Amino acid sequence: QVQLVESGGRLVQAGGSLRLSCAASGGTFSGATMAWFRQAPGKDREFVAAINWRGVNGYYADSVKGRFTISRDNAKNTVSLQMNSLKPEDTAVYYCALDLGPMKEVPPTGRFEYRYWGQGTQVTVSS
Repeated sequence: QVQLVESGGRLVQAGGSLRLSCAASGGTFSGATMAWFRQAPGKDREFVAAINWRGVNGYYADSVKGRFTISRDNAKNTVSLQMNSLKPEDTAVYYCALDLGPMKEVPPTGRFEYRYWGQGTQVTVSS
């Protein structure tokens, strides 16, 4: 079955950078939409970034635009999130998500559009 495994989360100081990775297995993902969401304590899971099957353009939440970059490698079935200029408010568990539905040029941003999820990786940004 489809499995997503995230890695790369850790404690970092404000202003620092991190790169999260997500490896997908158990299926064919070249046509899939892939995304990152995050959930801070006491808050709902929120959209961070997504990339369509072409892997050409990323789509971002306003809160991370200009600081985060999503990319994918279809040959390796991976999606990454480069996070720069991190802020304490970026502290959350970050989840990789996958939509295996019909190929979409514009990725969805709603969490209920994604059927498959990883277990999450903790990112903590200290001030």
